[in-house]
Amino acid sequence: MSELRRVIGDRLIPCTMGANASQLEKDIGSDLFPPNEHYFGLVNFGNTCYSNSVLQALYFCKPFRDKVLEYKAKNKRTKETLLTCLADLFYSIVTQKRKVGTIAPKKFIARLRKEKIEFDNYMQQDAHEFLIFLINHINEIIVGELSGGAGPGVGLSKAKTPDTDAENSITWINEIFQGILTSETRCLNCETVTSKDEEFCDLSIDVDQNTSVTNCLRNFSSTETLCSDNKFKCDTCCSYQEAHKRMRVKKLPTILALHLKRFKYVEQYNRHIKVSHRVVFPLELRLFNTSDDAVNPERMYDLVAVVIHCGSGPNRGHYISIVKSHGFWLIFDDDIVDKIDPATIEDFYGLTADVQKSSETGYILFYESRDPQ
Repeated sequence: MSELRRVIGDRLIPCTMGANASQLEKDIGSDLFPPNEHYFGLVNFGNTCYSNSVLQALYFCKPFRDKVLEYKAKNKRTKETLLTCLADLFYSIVTQKRKVGTIAPKKFIARLRKEKIEFDNYMQQDAHEFLIFLINHINEIIVGELSGGAGPGVGLSKAKTPDTDAENSITWINEIFQGILTSETRCLNCETVTSKDEEFCDLSIDVDQNTSVTNCLRNFSSTETLCSDNKFKCDTCCSYQEAHKRMRVKKLPTILALHLKRFKYVEQYNRHIKVSHRVVFPLELRLFNTSDDAVNPERMYDLVAVVIHCGSGPNRGHYISIVKSHGFWLIFDDDIVDKIDPATIEDFYGLTADVQKSSETGYILFYESRDPQ
C-alpha cells in the first residue's frame, strides 16, 4: 500500500493513519520509543479540531495529565461530568495495548455540548475560548466536590469553598495554571506606588509584525501614562493625578499558557480578521517582566505544546497542534499523528509582510516550568 500524504498549507506531509499507523513507530525507532507512552490521534466530529488540538496539547503537559489520571484513580464512582469524561479519555489512551492509533472522544464531545450550548453546533469554534472554558469548568467541578456542592458556578480566580470564608480553595488546576499579575501605578505627583493583584490562568498578548514572544511580553508590561481624561485617583494626594502604570508577573505558574491575539475586530470591515504576523516563539523562555517581590523570578520554561491555527480568518480554517514528547516533536492533526523535525517549528511562526496567503500560525503556547513548585 502506498504511503498516504496530506497537505497542510503548502507543505506535503506523510500520513500515518489507518494501516500506516506503524510508520510513526518506525520514524521514532523501536529503541527510542518511550516506554509506557502512547500517541493517539482524535477523531473529528465535523468541527471538533478546536477541541482535539487543545486536548492533545494538555495531554502532553505532564503535570496536567498526571493530575487528571490521579483524579480518575481516586474517583471510581462519581456522576458524569466533563472532568470524568476527560479522565476517561486520558485513561483510555494510556491503557491502550497499541503504541499508536486513533480514539474517538465521543463521550467527551457529547458532554461538552451539554455543558455549553455555544459548542453544540457545527460552526467554527475558537480554540482559546474552549481552553479557558475547560480549565475554569474543571476547576469549578473540583471546588464543588471539595465543598460537597454541585460544582460549576465558581470561576478560577474566584474559587472559594462555600462552607468556609477563611481562605480560597486551592485546587490542582490553581497549582498548575494559576499565576498572579500585579498592576503597579505610580503617582507622578507624590511618587506613591499602588499595587493591585489579579489572578490569571493564561496571558493574552498582542502581536506585531516580525516580532517575538519575548518582545510581546515586553510590550505587555510596558509603562502606560495615565493623563488627561484618564488620570489616576491617588489616595495619598486625594485627587486625580497623572501616573505611570504597568503590569508585571508576581507569581509564575507551573504551566504558562500564552495566547497570541491573532484575531482582532476591524471596524472598517465590520468583522474580525486574522493577524498572521510572524511571531517567533522560543523553545526556552524566562519571564523578565516580573515584580520585585516575585517568588522564583529566574524560573525557566520549556515549550511543550503549541496549538496552531491554519487558515486566513477566524471563521474559516483548521486547528492542529505540535507537542514535545521525550525529546522529539510530534504533529497532531485530528486522527493523524506524525513525527516532525524541530526545524519545522519555524513554519508556524507566521508570515512576513511581503507574503500574503493562508497561513499556519502559533496561537496558544504552553510552556512548562523546569522546577514545578
